Amino acid sequence: MEQYKEGIHYYKIGDRVVFTALFHIQRGQCCGNGCKNCAYEPKYQKGNVKVHDDFKNLIYLYEDNVNNVPKT
Repeated sequence: MEQYKEGIHYYKIGDRVVFTALFHIQRGQCCGNGCKNCAYEPKYQKGNVKVHDDFKNLIYLYEDNVNNVPKT
């Protein structure tokens, strides 16, 4: 099972968990729930897979950081 990391995939506001745009992109499609960090265009349309241009580089930046971490 994939593990999600606080500050990368989600953050907390009080007791609430807020998913990041990266989480939504990795999820693969819009859930249609009106998420604060919806990465899809148009927003909030369930099943939509078109990532907004502002977020397209997020997945590549994340993968570069993960793949370039020295193994201990």
